[in-house]
Parts: sequence; structure tokens; C-alpha cells
Amino acid sequence: MCLQQLLFTLPQLLVLIPSAASCYLATKGRMRFTPAKTAALCAAVLLPYMAAAALLHVLFSIGINQILFPSLVLFFFLYRRTMNLDLPRALAIYMGVCAIETFPAQFAYAFDAALHPASGASDFSPEAALFRLVLSSLLLAAFALPATRHFSWAVDNLDLPKIWYSTVILSTVFLVFNVLAIPHSYSTLYTGRMYEVFLTFQAGALAVLIGVYVLFYQSAILILEQAALKERSRLLEMQAQQYLALQEHIRQTTKLRHDFRHSIRLLASLAEQGDTASIRSHIAEYETMLDGHTITNYCKNAALNALFGYYREMAAAAGIDTDWIIELPDPLPFLELDITGLFGNLMENAIAGCRTVPKGSRYFCLTAEVQHGNILYIVSTNSFDGKVRKQKDEYLSTKHEGNGIGLSAIAATAKKYNGSAKASNSGTEFFVDVALKL
Repeated sequence: MCLQQLLFTLPQLLVLIPSAASCYLATKGRMRFTPAKTAALCAAVLLPYMAAAALLHVLFSIGINQILFPSLVLFFFLYRRTMNLDLPRALAIYMGVCAIETFPAQFAYAFDAALHPASGASDFSPEAALFRLVLSSLLLAAFALPATRHFSWAVDNLDLPKIWYSTVILSTVFLVFNVLAIPHSYSTLYTGRMYEVFLTFQAGALAVLIGVYVLFYQSAILILEQAALKERSRLLEMQAQQYLALQEHIRQTTKLRHDFRHSIRLLASLAEQGDTASIRSHIAEYETMLDGHTITNYCKNAALNALFGYYREMAAAAGIDTDWIIELPDPLPFLELDITGLFGNLMENAIAGCRTVPKGSRYFCLTAEVQHGNILYIVSTNSFDGKVRKQKDEYLSTKHEGNGIGLSAIAATAKKYNGSAKASNSGTEFFVDVALKL
């Protein structure tokens, strides 16, 4: 009898399998282990858990939901351990799946009520459990393509904790409501037209929740497009500033060329007089004037050139010693916004790090060169105060919760071009090494 009850109980717990798989759909590029190893780890946890939960239910008459709901915290902890995700995104995905999975359960209760009108949720039948498992599996199949193709893009690119936390709140509201709406006695569904109202309401709520998630994805696209436009505007502003500086340089050079004839006559006159001290003084003054009107061209790309000039001036204003060697391929084999974003984040982070130490100890070395004919290597080294926040091998932001936005963006760009990005530190030096395939 006990074995038979166990066999009747296990189908209710099998729903954990498609639920667990759903949590990984949008995080294919964020898994700590291979899919096979992750599946093995999940099986090693879920199978003993299901057996233990079934035993508790049979031996002590503890409701399955009473066992499952407290376990959600444990499952989230284990899920987080298998992912390279910050808390907001991991929690948003996990709670979203939990909220969605309450709907197959509600429809299964309605199905069970049709089969066993005199029963209740505590006597959930094996047929209803199988029905729920089928619905959960169908949801998994339906969401597999959109989640892996679209929602994973939002997970990789949208690094705004407040927005992710807002989806957590929404998912929690739906989750709690459906838990409270469980029909503990199926007879309540046969009061008036309650059965039809229950089904209609659940279908409508599921449609609303899915619609909200779609709107969230569309909003993520708009937010990132606005960020791209803002970055483009900033680049254009830098280019405009460099254009004005170049115009001033041309004007000053024209003036220097004009004045150079007078300098030649003066130097000739001083030479005839044998006044070498005045000659040296005039030449030194002329060199100073030339040094003050030098425009550095780092590369042939106008946007990148403006970007380097902008951050070089920022570094100089902050008292940072710079040693930059920039040798980029022409034409650039990358999207302009991608490569300017990468260098912009790299230089902004380095300068921010330098500002954490006293003037006189600030330095920023940057090298970018093509090696082996097909790889662009970018190496950044800067001084900083040595204070870091890390989780495993990932650096966390020292300004807010979660990963550093700049480092995450650099890693995403490197991945896009089949390359790699690695950050490290040693004492009071911070290093970033990037490799991009051409």
C-alpha cells in the first residue's frame, strides 16, 4: 500500500523537471558548467529530493505544496550556484518560471475537479498530476525558442538591477495570488458558474503575465537602443570637440608658418651678431609654442580618434601619467559602436581606478595591436587602491550591487567577436586583457 501511494505521489513531483529546464532556457551563455554536467547536477539534487518528498507525504501526510514551497529557497540557491548571473537577473528568471508554473497547476486542479468533484487539492489524483506534467512540458516547448533567442539577449545586455527587480515583484504577485487561489475543496468550483469563471480568469491571468513579459522584452530593446543613441551622441560630441581643436590647430599652424619667416630673419641677425644665448632662447620659445599645438592621431577612424583624445585629456586633467600604444587595423573589422563602447568602458574604468589613489601614483598604460595576423590584443594596466569586490572569478561593481557594467559590456563585446576578456589585479594594479578575432 505504501509503495502504491509513493507511485501515485511521484507524478506530482515530476513537474520539477520541466520547471528546472525552463530556468536555463534564457541563460545558455551564462552557465558555469556544460549543459550535460548541469543536467547531471540537477538530476543528482532533484531525484533524491523527489523520493524524500514522496516519503514525507506518504508517511506523515504532509501536503506536497507544503513541502515544495519552502524548498523554493533551496532550489534558488542551487540554481544560482550553477550560473554566472548577478542576483537581480537570476532572481527575475527564477521567479518568472515559478509564476508561470503555477498556471499548469491551477488548470490541473480544474481538471482534477472535473474527474473527482467530491475531492480536493490535498487529494490530487495521479491523472491530474500527469495532466499538469504535460501542460508544463508544453509550456517549456512553447517558450524554448523565444527564451533562447530573445529573452537571453535581454539577460546578456540589460544590466539594470531596478528593472529586473521590478519583474521579480510582478512574478511574486502572480505566484502568491495563484497559491491563495488553490481550490482546497473542489465543491467550491461548482458554486454557480465558478468553474467557468475560474478557468477563464486563469487563462486571462496567464495571457496578461506573458503579455507583460513580452512588453518587458520590448522595453529592454528600447532602453538599449536609447543607450546606443546616447553613446552615438557622445561620440559625435567628442568628434565635434576634436574638430574644433583641429581647426584651432590649423589656425595656429598657419600663424606659426607666417611668423616663421620673421623668426628666420631674427635668427640670421642674431647669428651675425654671434648672440648664441638669444638664439637658444628664441628656439626654446618656438618649441614651446609647437608643443602646445600638437594634435595626436591615434588611428584613422574618426570616432575612435575622438574617443582616445577625449579620455587622454580627461586623464591629463586628473594628473594621470599615460603610456598608450594604439595600432588598429584599417578598415576596422568591427561595428563602430561595439569597438568604441569597448575602448570607452576600458578607459573610463581605468581612469576611475586611477582616481582612487593620490596624484603622483596615477598611471594608465594601454596597448592595442594586431598579433599573429588575425587577433587584436588590447592590454590595459592602471593603478588603483587595491579594493575589489569579487564573486568567484567575477569582479563586482564597487558602486552598486551586481557585476561591473563596464566589465560586463567588455566581455559581451569580446564574446560577440569570438574573443575573450579577462580582468585581474595584483596589489594596486588592475589589468584587463582582451583578444578579438579579426
